[in-house]
Amino acid sequence: MKTSDLFEETSLALLANKARSSLTILGIVIGIASVIAMIAIGQGAKNNIEYSIQSLGSNLVLVMPGMQRSAGAGVSQARGSATTLTLDDAEAIASQVTAVAAVAPDLSGRYQVTAKGTNSNTSVVGTTASYTAIRSVEVAEGNFITEHNVKSLSKVAVLGPTARDDLFGEDSNPVGQTIRIKSIDFKVIGVTAEKGGSGFSNQDDMIFIPISTAQQFLVGSNKVSTISVQAEDQESMAQMQQDITDLLLARHNITNAALADFSTMNQSDVIATASSVTDTFTALLGSVAAISLLVGGIGIMNMMLTTVKERTREIGLRKAIGAKRRDISWQFLLEAMMLTFLGGIIGIILGWLISLIIRQFANIAASVSLSSVFLAFGVSAAIGIVFGYYPARSASRLNPIEALRYE
Repeated sequence: MKTSDLFEETSLALLANKARSSLTILGIVIGIASVIAMIAIGQGAKNNIEYSIQSLGSNLVLVMPGMQRSAGAGVSQARGSATTLTLDDAEAIASQVTAVAAVAPDLSGRYQVTAKGTNSNTSVVGTTASYTAIRSVEVAEGNFITEHNVKSLSKVAVLGPTARDDLFGEDSNPVGQTIRIKSIDFKVIGVTAEKGGSGFSNQDDMIFIPISTAQQFLVGSNKVSTISVQAEDQESMAQMQQDITDLLLARHNITNAALADFSTMNQSDVIATASSVTDTFTALLGSVAAISLLVGGIGIMNMMLTTVKERTREIGLRKAIGAKRRDISWQFLLEAMMLTFLGGIIGIILGWLISLIIRQFANIAASVSLSSVFLAFGVSAAIGIVFGYYPARSASRLNPIEALRYE
């Protein structure tokens, strides 16, 4: 049988029962669209997380305090909330560790902040002038904290855009206004540019004040919450992290690194860990969506078996006039493949549209990758071959005499 004749016979067979063919294709469409949309959502979540981590700064190592453990004890408690790091530790890192580009200690806490009859519970971060360079913070209005502000214990504040909106209204200019933190007046000297984010680490919902002022008037201690250290380049981050660990162990008189009262976190390691988690999440979503593809494949097999049954006499007639097993097998296999091919094309388009809708309205940067399209298309072709093979093989093995007698 010629290839053109084969395609013509296949098309006519599928069009002979449009409703059944459409419903069978629908199962493949839903499966393919689900796989593409789920993978796009997972990829979008991964991109959002990586962007959030990278927005904290570049080539960054974070040093965080933690409660010291005794020998033989389990995991240390309250890591990150203890007070084992000081301003002197930050100064020692800046002066004694090589490959350090900048150091910014900070002291953070949540406080009730009031201004002109409004109030907001937000994060107040005491820090230094180098914070903007290390954490990639830009100033939209006014100025950021200077070294002079730190040395003179100035009561000045820089607001994040969310904190500004909560206290003074959207798109206002609060520079020169006054806010109160713990009954202490602070003059607003600037507003940072919007970065986006959510949760407690949202830099848009922060108020920055000099670290010396925070230690003196808000906490009454020389401790710091975090020391942010920026490496000169990415290649030196690992060695710098080890040098910081060795320096602080010596400063804190700790000989066993397992008993350290602090921890260091490499930004690259955080990104790698987050990427691993989101990749697993994406694979899980794709696997769940793939179940609908399996159901669609079973639907194709069911339709093709029914078609073989209905066309038994036709098969017998074809074989009686000289059609070979291969011709019969190819005809029914091609019908199954054409169903999945059409379903795959429509499913890819639908999955892409769903991803666009999610990106537009769900604030998730869902991204359809070329690999997911090829994967979906390849899976749909495989489904056509796998689930169409058995009905095609059954049709080719029918005895022509018994097929002609079939009622």
